[in-house]
Amino acid sequence: MSTPLLELRDLDTDIALRKGTVHALDGVSLRVMPGETLGVVGESGSGKTMTALSVMGLLPAGGRVSGGQILFEGRDLRTLNPDEVRRTRGVRMGMVFQDPLTSLNPTMRIGVQVAEPLRVHEKAGKAEARERAIEILRRVGMPRPERIVDNYPHELSGGMRQRVAIAMALICKPRLLIADEPTTALDVTTQRQILELIDDLRDEFKMAVILVTHDLGVIAGRADRVAVMYAGRVVETSATRELFAQPRHRYTEALLEALPEGATERLYSIPGLPPDLSRPLTGCRFAPRCRNATDGCRTTDVALTGDEHQFACLHPVVPAQTKSNPVPVRIIAAPAQAENDVAPVLSVRHLVKNYAAAGRGLLRRDAGQVSAVADVSFDVAPGETFGLVGESGCGKSTLGRLAVGLEQPSSGQILLDGTDFAALSGRERRRMHRRVQLMFQDSYAAMDPRMRVDSILAEPLDIQKVGDGASRRARVGTLLDQVGLSRRVLERYPHEFSGGQLQRIGLARALALQPRLIVGDEPVSALDVSIQAQVLNLMRDLQKELGLAYVFISHDLSVVDYMADRIGVMYLGKLVEVGPASQVVRAARHPYTQALIDAVPSVTDEKTGDRFAVEGELPSAVNPPSGCRFRTRCPLATEKCETEPPLAGENHRVACHFPLRVEEAVAA
Repeated sequence: MSTPLLELRDLDTDIALRKGTVHALDGVSLRVMPGETLGVVGESGSGKTMTALSVMGLLPAGGRVSGGQILFEGRDLRTLNPDEVRRTRGVRMGMVFQDPLTSLNPTMRIGVQVAEPLRVHEKAGKAEARERAIEILRRVGMPRPERIVDNYPHELSGGMRQRVAIAMALICKPRLLIADEPTTALDVTTQRQILELIDDLRDEFKMAVILVTHDLGVIAGRADRVAVMYAGRVVETSATRELFAQPRHRYTEALLEALPEGATERLYSIPGLPPDLSRPLTGCRFAPRCRNATDGCRTTDVALTGDEHQFACLHPVVPAQTKSNPVPVRIIAAPAQAENDVAPVLSVRHLVKNYAAAGRGLLRRDAGQVSAVADVSFDVAPGETFGLVGESGCGKSTLGRLAVGLEQPSSGQILLDGTDFAALSGRERRRMHRRVQLMFQDSYAAMDPRMRVDSILAEPLDIQKVGDGASRRARVGTLLDQVGLSRRVLERYPHEFSGGQLQRIGLARALALQPRLIVGDEPVSALDVSIQAQVLNLMRDLQKELGLAYVFISHDLSVVDYMADRIGVMYLGKLVEVGPASQVVRAARHPYTQALIDAVPSVTDEKTGDRFAVEGELPSAVNPPSGCRFRTRCPLATEKCETEPPLAGENHRVACHFPLRVEEAVAA
């Protein structure tokens, strides 16, 4: 076996805080071979990002590597002088961060930022650095790199900014690339493009990759080996195929069972929270949350055992109990269908929303219009979940804001229990908000950080003048009970909660006025898989208990498949396919829908085909393509597609001149 490119030996990292020290990493040992991709997975707080930052020497204030070795190309980085470390990490290693917008300098042009490593480490001249920046941007698939180098970060899309971040990391041709959640904020088609780009560049530059993510599907399809981390330690590591086929540690098993992929029954929800790493810990750190834990687990500190497949568990999963597909096989239930004589709670009719495009120059005139939503119609029955999916920029969030009255449509109707929401005056519209509420993607950003939880939950009741003070306080307590939070949290502020707890509070606030309909705009996209399972289960439980209807907006088809009765697929402002969830996901008729399905990372090996890979960026909504708006990216498009196809069909409707036959969709 060749020498590892990177090897961590018993790495300890501490973060000094005012109230103590967080032992972020405790005895982490990993190796990365030349040309290999190592996936590092785990919940938030597991230590995966801290491991990457320790290797790169980018620890936050108060952080330090307190023990162990970081061996890169056979040399311990902890023993080198600062100049050697700086050059090694600047030239031989590269890192791609989770949010490129915050890691890029908003005041510097793209070309200057991409070329900066060349100017600093290789003393390249300005002209040479610019040319090499253009070349690396072209290599990472950036359109029109000669123009992009003169843009600023805010002028680029999320996928383009991530390509810039990759170009910056690769411009010195490193031997190791560390990608920390490089696709978390991206939709599935852009995510696929970025991951395939990293794979291609790995082969071209003969480099190794550490892929840090909480998305198990990303790891399953891209990594050669996997390390599962929990509470600052590696609890399991093996070849990727073996780990997903036969997980041994109970934490790995629980993560796989929390995945919504292919699930119709209740997802497994890991109870509790990870431990506080500022306190002394004994025994297995997962024991307080493990359904198989015994007294020995709580007192015995188990080390990694095994050869190629290592795990630290006293009661591991027995291999004979696992299957080739670790995700439990479930019967796909038929979607709930509304009775014909039941009036829809929400009825959208020929909805259009256009925005004035921002022009250039002093007067900013004649810039045209952005076609955000274009002639969209659908119904949502009482107690039904209507899923809305599509790429970023397709108009699904705009449609959600229109449905709850936060935006005024350009034309069309939004009928809430038969009343045209869009035609109401301001006061009447506020009263209608008792019937419909919005659940935001980022609950923390949607809450006033100066308000306590009791005030946050009581605010809708105060605005709508519902009841007196005593009844409002009682209602707030009931809301906390419904979302599974203790009433002791009432005096706390938003910054004192985890992401999952904040989303529960956001759901409680949406329920305060006892609405008939809740619009969830990417409500779980920022959550770990275990916390995501808790929130999805809670939403389904409350729907059954309260008879709620949902419009569930997401770019994750596996999540929408788990939640929705029916699914609508949006592309550049238009619905291109609408039908029962099981049919849309398993027998897609529109090529764009099939492209979305092909792009979803999967932990199983059931998906084959990938016939409809979507390339490039969305066309401009200021000047969308004529006819079928997907035709410029569709592999089946002909001249006929220049005329707009109708959304046609009975129960399963599709807007395509060449819809996939059912047997073709299943084969894909």
